[in-house]
Amino acid sequence: MTIPSVPSAPSLARVARGDTCSGCGACAAIAAGKVAMHVATPGYLRPVQSAPLTPEEDKAIWNVCPGLVERVEADGRTDDALWGPYVSMRLGWSTDDAVRHAGASGGALSAMLLHLVDSGVVDAVIETTAAADLAIGNAPVVTTDRDGIIAAAGSRYAPSAPLADLRDRLADHRATGRRFAFVGKPCDAAAMAALRTVDPEVAAAVPVILSFFCAGVPSHTGGRAVLAALGAEEARTRSFRYRGNGWPGRATAVLDDGTETSMSYHESWGKILSRHVQHRCKICPDGTGSLADIVCADAWESDAEGYPMFEEQPGVSLMVARTALGERLIAEAQAAGRIGTGPFDVATLAAIQPGQRERRRGLAARLLALRLVGRPVPRYEGLRIVAAARQNPLKRNVRNFLGMVRRTAKRPG
Repeated sequence: MTIPSVPSAPSLARVARGDTCSGCGACAAIAAGKVAMHVATPGYLRPVQSAPLTPEEDKAIWNVCPGLVERVEADGRTDDALWGPYVSMRLGWSTDDAVRHAGASGGALSAMLLHLVDSGVVDAVIETTAAADLAIGNAPVVTTDRDGIIAAAGSRYAPSAPLADLRDRLADHRATGRRFAFVGKPCDAAAMAALRTVDPEVAAAVPVILSFFCAGVPSHTGGRAVLAALGAEEARTRSFRYRGNGWPGRATAVLDDGTETSMSYHESWGKILSRHVQHRCKICPDGTGSLADIVCADAWESDAEGYPMFEEQPGVSLMVARTALGERLIAEAQAAGRIGTGPFDVATLAAIQPGQRERRRGLAARLLALRLVGRPVPRYEGLRIVAAARQNPLKRNVRNFLGMVRRTAKRPG
């Protein structure tokens, strides 16, 4: 396919200069037919512009793209410097054993989706599933029933652009009145929340946003490295799960002859995939979904030193109600018997989510380093970045600063 060469719009040009694209697809939704998401080396989704954008389209991207801006307002909610604004936190799990097993951490998110559809809160779910043409890849999907939701359950540690075809969903809403729940990474949720703010049609079509704690988006190169470590040829890999079917679940490749090969979450994420995370994720101000209504995460058990343990066991999710709507929907799902819940002490969260903790505390130093070397960074508002940095010892902030300077020196541009 030949794509016409046109000058990049100012918004997209700034994102490219700073390498701050998260790959969410919001720009493709705003400028449908002019911007599309394509795979770029080493295997991230990036926008490709094929026609000039109007000033209105460019302005909309400036106001929505998480590679340019992210805004959070506490609005009277509890506002934690590490975890963002929330109404409540609790443990949760699906009461359906099949859903609980399929999910990456207790199936609470999948159970909420089933409740939202079955209770008529929404008619369908926009989420991400395995791509049909790339075992390690992702594809957006619209699900409407239990089978579809279970098929999409489990973490997918690969690029995804769930907003890219939003215009098709809006056309469906106009034609049929269908309403959608949206599930995406925290950056996807931020873009969708921003779109709902500026476009009443999006707000009507997508009344509920759900997300999850995210440690970053690895490239397809990372996925291929996992396959190589498993000894699974990509051409022979019929299906691949990054996680799920247990907690935390194993990275599992199924070959064309039915042979299965797998490795632990600690090996796949901890030793391979985490080394292939894109730049925007390293300066993410919100890996915990502050702009969603409901967020789910791994509620790891900790060892004596407070470090999370990854032994296989029945999954348990942390369920965070970010908004009053989220709190009401969780309560309704529990009353309907979809989820079981238990108390959670937010004081333990820093220990069981060390990756989120350290990235938040180190963010101010990383952003300062990028500014000093002249790299564009997104504008973050209301995310309490300085307050989080004050929780770090000076030596750790200096280490984050110098590390970002070194990484930036190695990147072209």
